[in-house]
Amino acid sequence: MTHVNLTRKLVLEAPNQIPDGAGGFEESWIALGTVWGEVKSGSGREVAGEAGPVSANTYRITVRAAPYGTSRRPTAEQRFREGARVFKIQAVSERDPHGLYLTCVTKEEVAA
Repeated sequence: MTHVNLTRKLVLEAPNQIPDGAGGFEESWIALGTVWGEVKSGSGREVAGEAGPVSANTYRITVRAAPYGTSRRPTAEQRFREGARVFKIQAVSERDPHGLYLTCVTKEEVAA
């Protein structure tokens, strides 16, 4: 196993639905805590967004593992935030046989 370099400070966020007063919901995000991660870029492409072209890039973010069911363990549908950057988590798997680290496959979309 190669060395893991956890040098990026990321905020793990979970979605939260708030009633909008008209029978629907608005989505907001709740910070669950700060984690240190290693961010490695993957492939990128341009896709059609709601307001025009969007640059969509995948990243593999490695973080320390946490027990199942705790708020420190990332799950799909959550996201990492690094300042103005947002990485939507699509999948989470154990990186090593000992379960010391997790690899999160994420997607970042930026207006092109």
